[in-house]
Formats: sequence, C-alpha cells, structure tokens
Amino acid sequence: MNNNKNLILAFALSALVLFAWQYFIARPQMQAEQAKQAALSQQEKAKGAADGNIKAPGAPAATPGLPAAQTGAANMTRSAALKAGGARVTVDTPMVDGSILLKGAKFDDLRLKKYHATVDPKSAEIVLLAPKGTEYPYYAEFGWVGGQGLPKGATPDDNSAWTQVGTGPLTQDHPVTLEWKNGHGLTFTRTIAIDDKYLFTVTDKVANDAGVPVTLYPYGYVARQNVPEAPHTWILHEGFVGVAGGSEIDAKYSDFKDAGTPPKTFDSTGGWVGITDKYWMAAVIPPQGEKFDGAYLGSHDGGTEAYQANYRLGARAIAPGGAASVKHRLFAGAKVVDILRAYRDQDGIAHFDKAVDWGWFWFFTKPLFWLLDIFYKFIGNFGIAILMLTVVVKLAFFPLANAQFKSMSKMKKVQPEMERLKAAHKDDPQVMQQQMMELYRREKVNPLSGCLPILIQIPVFFSLYKVLFVTIEMRHAPFYGWIHDLSAPDPTSIINLFGLLPFDPHSVVPAFLSFLSIGIWPILMGCTQWVQTKLNPTPADPMQARMFTLMPVVFTFMFATFPAGLVIYYTWNNLLSVAQQYFIMRRQGVEVKFFEGPKKKLTAAND
Repeated sequence: MNNNKNLILAFALSALVLFAWQYFIARPQMQAEQAKQAALSQQEKAKGAADGNIKAPGAPAATPGLPAAQTGAANMTRSAALKAGGARVTVDTPMVDGSILLKGAKFDDLRLKKYHATVDPKSAEIVLLAPKGTEYPYYAEFGWVGGQGLPKGATPDDNSAWTQVGTGPLTQDHPVTLEWKNGHGLTFTRTIAIDDKYLFTVTDKVANDAGVPVTLYPYGYVARQNVPEAPHTWILHEGFVGVAGGSEIDAKYSDFKDAGTPPKTFDSTGGWVGITDKYWMAAVIPPQGEKFDGAYLGSHDGGTEAYQANYRLGARAIAPGGAASVKHRLFAGAKVVDILRAYRDQDGIAHFDKAVDWGWFWFFTKPLFWLLDIFYKFIGNFGIAILMLTVVVKLAFFPLANAQFKSMSKMKKVQPEMERLKAAHKDDPQVMQQQMMELYRREKVNPLSGCLPILIQIPVFFSLYKVLFVTIEMRHAPFYGWIHDLSAPDPTSIINLFGLLPFDPHSVVPAFLSFLSIGIWPILMGCTQWVQTKLNPTPADPMQARMFTLMPVVFTFMFATFPAGLVIYYTWNNLLSVAQQYFIMRRQGVEVKFFEGPKKKLTAAND
C-alpha cells in the first residue's frame, strides 16, 4: 500500500508541475508574444521625433574592426524613421515586403506577408526588421573592414551613401546592384538577390584601382536593441543562436545584462549566426567552405539594450588592378521547418534546422513533428493530424497497454474479495496488507498496473506540448468549429457563454484565475477522464480512491489554459483507451458499470 501511495504522490506532483508550468511559464510566454506583436504594430500609430545614435560605452567590437553593439534613442514611429533615413530600394516578393536603406546599405525594413498579429487575416503583418530610431530596431549589415595602413573612410560604413545601378525594386526575379566609391581608388559593388521565401544572397565585390595593394576582411552581422520584454523559460530559447563546428552555439540576452560582460567568441568552418525569437529569426550566413570568427555581444546604456551577432572572414589581399569578391547570405523570416531543412539540404547551410528549439528531447520531438507534418500534408488540417498521430501512438503502445488492461481487469474482478478483506481486517492493517499481497500473488494481479498506461504517455504529452509551443506551423492552425488556433487555449467558457459573446475569456481573466475559464474541449476531456477512471479498479485505500475520483476534475481545470491541440489529443487518447479497456474487460468476463449506487457499496463492505 505504501508503494501505491508513493506512486499516487508522484503522479499528483507531476500534475502540479504541469499546472505550475502552464500558469506561471507557458501562458505568460504566450501573452508576452502577443504583447510583443501588438507593440510592434503600434509603432505605426505612435508619435515621435528625430533619430539618435550613440556608441555604447564598454562594448568593444568582438572581432577587430567590426562595429560595436550600439544603443540609441527610440523616439520615432516606424513610418517616420523610414522617411528620415533617406532613399531606399523597395523589396517585394510573395512572402515579404519592405525596403533596403541605401545609406549604409542596411537591411532594416521587413514584414512577413503570410503572418499576422492575430488569426484575423486583416490584422497587421508581422514586423521583423525595423530601422534605427524606432522602439525596437532590428537590422542586418554586410561590409568590409580594412587591414593595417588603410586610411580612415576607405571602407563603407553606416553613413556611406550607396547608389543603385539601374532601377526597379528587389523581387525574386529582379536582383538589384548597389555601388559605392571611396574616392581613393576602391569601388565597392553589391548585388542583392532574394529567393521566393526568406533567403537574401549578397554578393560583394571590391575593385582596386588605387595603385597600391590593399587588404580587406569581409563581415556580416545582425543587431537589435530594446528587445520586447518576455519571460525567459527553459522550455524555449530566445536570443543568440547559431552553428559553429557542427554544434549549436547559443546565448541568452540575460548573459549580457552586467556591464563589462565580454563577448562570447568562437570560430568555425561552415555555420551561421543570428538572433531568434519564438517564431522568427534573422541570421547572417558566411560562405560554408570558409573559416570565420564569430561573436555574440551585448551592452546596456541608461536602460537601453543592444545586441549583435557577427562574423568576420579571412583577409582578402587585393593587388593593384585586381578585385576580390565574397558571397554572403541573410535569412530573415519565419522558422518554417520545411524551409529551414531545404536551406540546409539544397543550399548547404550547416544544421540550419537547429534554428527551431526542439529541446533536450529532440530525438523524440522531431519525429513527432515529422509524423504530424506528414499527416497534415495528407489531410490538410493539423487538428485531424493530431487525431491520426494519437492513433499511431496508441498502436505503438498497444501490446503493453493490452497487457496492462488485462491486469487491471483482473484487479477489477477481485475487487469484491478486496473489499471483504478490508472489512474483515479493518482493525489490523498489517494483516490486511499481508492478505492483500497474498491475493495479488494468487490471482497474478499487479496493483500498480492502473498507473502505467498513464506514465508511458507522459513523454508523448510533453513532446506534443513542445511541438505545439515552438513550431510556427501550429501558430494560428485551425481545427473545426470554434477552434481557430490549436496553439492557443479553447476560446470558449462560461464567462463568454461558451462562445456566444464575442471575446476571448483568457484575455480578460487575470492569469492566476485563468484556470476558471474552462472551455468546451477541456470539459469533454474531463468527461472522458472520468469514464476511464470508472473502468479502473477502485484503490483499497479510501484516500487513494478519493484522489482518483477528483483527478478528472483537477485535470479539467488544469487543461483549461493548455493549447487546444493538446486538449484534443488527450481527449481522443482517453476515448481510444476507454474503448480498448472496455473491450478487454468484457472479454475477461468483468462486469462494467459506470454508476454504482452507495447501497451496493455498503453491502459489499459489510459482507
């Protein structure tokens, strides 16, 4: 009995962990993501003034010659900052729109056409890159730094006025070419192309007509400042991300919260560096066959934060009359798994799919997503894909579950004898325990069998939670009926009369009371959990029995704020388990009754 109590205690603690995780970590993370996008959208409406840009003290460049991470005044609207910067080259493809600032040839204006702030397709597009002077600047740059002896101003910088060679916007079918001359015999030419998704190709060339040899180092970096506040949790990584030496190299924003924190440096042949959010990322990618020195650095100045992920390539020695070139790439977009894998396999970007935070149990999470994605491509709905995945998981565990349900059926069958022993030895718990164990051995019953089917599905539960939480494919993915976003909680509850009133109760109920907003799907899940509980043998210990009776109620409240996709999975899993267990119990000759009156229980106890 003590073993049984310990198992129940462990299960209760697991439920408590899930409860705390959802209310104090996952739900605030989701709200922070929504607040972040709302703040970015409000940049279009806010009022502001001029641009400012100051160098952050104590933030040296991580690699020699590269610009340091900088902080600056955030006091302009997005539209005002775009106008104030000067001439721009328009970017327009089926997936993105925005512009490139000619002053500095900076990638600092990009929106994602396919993604919106809410499930409403008319809501604002997701803003990824933003210019300096706004509240949340986020941009990428490429360039050259000079070796020893090169005069100041010989290489382009933030203030260099590039000119466009030719006319027209940057589209997937029309690259653009920019040019800048330093006045000392060096001509810098940049050709920018973009594919039909999120990958820019930046081909830089330098022609040396100076009459003397020069040495230059190519570089690329992604920078941002004033990251929208969000709770940092172990379930999701946001901040610096990249690959060096075949391994993932990351760092959190908080790693640089202290003044004077040194940069995190590394080197590699092949790889990339960037800054990632939950669903979006900007990353600069050097030539994959060439060695680079990389770094992550950050600084704080008067409450303003600045972060930079950069790389610098090896020296290019350019003789008089000669030229040198390098091809960089920039990814700026949504972390769609198929797109990342295509860039990894077809474009040779090392381990690019590691941009998605698969977690410690990636070896389970990735195959789970792979199956879900296959089912989705076949059926066209992630909700149905979850139901199909549940069937596959049930089939995989079918032999084990079958054996356990048979053991539980035997346990149910000897229930009357257990009640008799309990009544006969109620004054001597030790003898009662001995008699119980003898009964278990004689009937070949495992008293722990009822919990094992629950325990074996915990890895699936956590992995599916991870998939729903971190993959953009699940963001705003609809099911049928009132579920328009499988990654968000069921939007119905008694508070909005189960959907009759047009508002989301989770947006108005305080976080600590959010479990009271119980939707239709959590209620359905609780009902299926109750049915399954009634099929299980009643524990001999009254305390255990009460705990099992209350478990469906606890789970109903707990699942109220879980992603709807997870609740649908658990509900369907319960239904399949009930059907399987019911069939086995009938074959074992066990009478199945969901409602048993107190009179019969009292009679059994007194026999």
